Amino acid sequence: MLDRYSIVVIRWPLKQAAKIPDKIGLTANQVTVSGFLIGLLALPTIAYEYYWLGLLFIALNRIFDGLDGALARRQGITDAGGFLDITLDFLFYSMIPFAFALANPEQNAVAATFLVFSFMGTGSSFLAFAIMASKRNIENPVYQSKSLYYIGGLTEGTETIACFVLFCLFPGYFAEIAWTFGALCWVTTATRIWAGYQTLKEEPPQDNAG
Repeated sequence: MLDRYSIVVIRWPLKQAAKIPDKIGLTANQVTVSGFLIGLLALPTIAYEYYWLGLLFIALNRIFDGLDGALARRQGITDAGGFLDITLDFLFYSMIPFAFALANPEQNAVAATFLVFSFMGTGSSFLAFAIMASKRNIENPVYQSKSLYYIGGLTEGTETIACFVLFCLFPGYFAEIAWTFGALCWVTTATRIWAGYQTLKEEPPQDNAG
């Protein structure tokens, strides 16, 4: 819901920042992997209840995630890069609730499991539609510079990161935040399934032969 607005704000600074790794010869895929490895450090730091440090690694991971896209647009967007980016993003997203479950299993484990379950709904509906949209050559009117077709919802990237920030700032309320955000994820999943099905039902298959 907020991604289309946040992208407008961060696009210019990321575009300028991408000049630095491009100058020194780094590729977008190297930035993607580096950001993921940095993000992995959020797992032990949160699990050992160093929440502010965990928040730092989350922020760094997201900065690298934006930077790799800006760099890819300079160097050329590739299917391999898009695949790598989205796969590592989904692993990172599911890792954060798991880290909070490790930090306080008695209080957080069930809520964390529900949130990861909810991420399965948003993720599968997102990726399944992206596959069909690509197969039918359905253009993405909002995120034209993305490797995959993005179908909207209440809980996209910006909202998810805001949720993670709240987790780190108010770890004692993890369960309440996770249950609430998980419920919103299911609203997103339901609307994506409905919108995706209606779009694919009405959109005739494209002839790729000519």
